[in-house]
Amino acid sequence: MTPTTKAYWQMHFCVLLWGFTAILGKVITLPAMALVVWRMALVAAALLLVPRVWRGLAALPPRLWLIYTGIGTLVALHWLTFYGAIKLANASVAVTCIALATVFVPMVEPWITGRKFEPRELLLGVAVVPGVALVVGGVPDDMHLGIVVGTISAVLVALFGSLNKRFVERADPLTVTGLELGAGGLVLALLTPLLPWFGSPLVIPGGMDMLWLLVLAIVCTLLPFALSLVALRYLSAFSAQLAVNLEPIYAILLAIVLLGEQHELGGMFYAGVAVILLGVFVHPLLSRQPLPMPEPANLGTAEGKVLD
Repeated sequence: MTPTTKAYWQMHFCVLLWGFTAILGKVITLPAMALVVWRMALVAAALLLVPRVWRGLAALPPRLWLIYTGIGTLVALHWLTFYGAIKLANASVAVTCIALATVFVPMVEPWITGRKFEPRELLLGVAVVPGVALVVGGVPDDMHLGIVVGTISAVLVALFGSLNKRFVERADPLTVTGLELGAGGLVLALLTPLLPWFGSPLVIPGGMDMLWLLVLAIVCTLLPFALSLVALRYLSAFSAQLAVNLEPIYAILLAIVLLGEQHELGGMFYAGVAVILLGVFVHPLLSRQPLPMPEPANLGTAEGKVLD
């Protein structure tokens, strides 16, 4: 097996593990706030065991500490709304909403990174509107709030993904991820009084919840992040982005097989998913820019990896 072929399969294995994050969000019984704070704390604690992270933190100037703390807060709010959408609707609805991040990135990224705005990319937003309408019509009424919260999560992905693209090269990716998750989790916990709908972070997980949290933090967050950093060295930008764009498909298939969510959703929902995902894959063809390699810091922190 060539290094490129091995890297390709490693990347798809990472995407499969990322797909499980939505499933675990449904299985873990903690409220969304506690789930996110525990997950971020566990990942940050594990990263602090790596000497390279400590050296990176010591070398960061105060300005970058503040910038990465701010980005980490956006990451925390993204995870909070993502898991909130799962609790309010289900895993399939949440990951479908996250796929809308590709719609928001062309609108947000030029403003943040200074790259030229491409009007043709607005076609993507217009193209997925029928898909969104089908998704809304294909879910029970009591899941509509979950769609709203999930869409907010997609906007947050576009915001912190664009900010990471601007600032990630100024520090080591492991250091950036550790600081963003550690500081972001702490800020999120402090914001709890302003976000009472998502529960308290002070809930102590029981035996099975703690086991699933460890799986979520180590197996579905740190392991694929480390593997993806290795795989990205051997993959083209096209192959890497194509693989990560498959995450919503993996997650929805897992939700069908493991959670039986197809019984909760109508045919209109899956037709809408198809329209939205078509937009995700067509997006690179609409852009005049060369397809970029996925950013390592985004791979470490986002549920929705569709960040071209």
